[in-house]
Amino acid sequence: MTRLPDLAWLKRTGAKAILAALDGGETTRIVGGAVRDSLLGLPVSDVDLATRLAPEEVVRRLEAAGIKAVPTGIAHGTVTAVAHGDVVEVTTLRRDVSTDGRHATVAFTDDWRADAARRDFTINALYADPATREIADFFGGLDDLPLRRVRFIGDPRQRIAEDHLRILRFFRFHARFGIGAPDAEGYAACRARANDLMALSRERVRDEVLKLLAVADPVPTLLAMFDGGIFTPVVPELDAGRLPDLTRLIAAETAAREPASALRRLAALLPPDAALLDGLAARLRLSNLQRKSLVAMAVRLDRVPSDPRPLAYRAGREGAIDALLLADAPSGTIRALDGWERPKLPISGRDLIAMGLKPGPAVAAALAAVERRWVDDGATGDR
Repeated sequence: MTRLPDLAWLKRTGAKAILAALDGGETTRIVGGAVRDSLLGLPVSDVDLATRLAPEEVVRRLEAAGIKAVPTGIAHGTVTAVAHGDVVEVTTLRRDVSTDGRHATVAFTDDWRADAARRDFTINALYADPATREIADFFGGLDDLPLRRVRFIGDPRQRIAEDHLRILRFFRFHARFGIGAPDAEGYAACRARANDLMALSRERVRDEVLKLLAVADPVPTLLAMFDGGIFTPVVPELDAGRLPDLTRLIAAETAAREPASALRRLAALLPPDAALLDGLAARLRLSNLQRKSLVAMAVRLDRVPSDPRPLAYRAGREGAIDALLLADAPSGTIRALDGWERPKLPISGRDLIAMGLKPGPAVAAALAAVERRWVDDGATGDR
């Protein structure tokens, strides 16, 4: 019997209180990512619980134990428990009644296998008894984990028909956990049903694409996606010919010890065309800040400056780092901006007026000229 490795979360005061209230074990178990990541030796940040208890009973028991219960998705069986700083989603076991590729109508059940059967991949359908740490595996997830194989539960085409987003999730999970080529049966199903992605909201597509780009090295998975025509229905602007640019960018991020930026990596896969980037940002419903940043990355450096501070003054530190990384700048040039803060020009229009300039446009023009020269000299000159 495979057991869950020692999980620090189980020792937390809030976790103990929640599990005690819900009678952890046969009634309530740890499910999904926390079990998977723990078995892979990865850090566990979020823990989800699955329970045989009806949502109303979950709320009643939590409140009786003095634990805050938030009905975040109670129609679909999810209650958020908050205790001693721990926030945990508790979801009643479910089975699908009907699906349309975007939404599912569910019925509650007390059958662990039925709940597992409606999940996407075998490695996400593992349940751990919090008391004994014994793991329940109904579809071979424990066999797939050491092989780093992302495999649909049941017929991949049927699972995709139930929720079209599973196409993008298949590739995202493979990029994060998989080794080698994607599972052949799952890959064939995703290729065959790629056009189903057009039925999804742009927000759901955006979130999955950005999560995929943020993994350590998405390039091999992206190549498989381009080969399979996965992006064509929803993000046709992405250019497979720019994958070498993305490879260089990832290497530059690593060398400069800069965290991965999904938005920057997205820009690397797109033509440096401001209008195109702005249109894509609007279609994917990026935030105003994300949209502005993406469009700014359409401007590429003709040469890497020896001193990055003038660039940072004009584009902001993050904008300068984006531009430098996309230009494959040496890591030392990027590291020169560590701790850099935008300085303030040490003179003002009043100083120029005191020196004899007449108030008006001439003052603004002169101040701008002084600022340009000051910035070009490193923005270090004092008053």
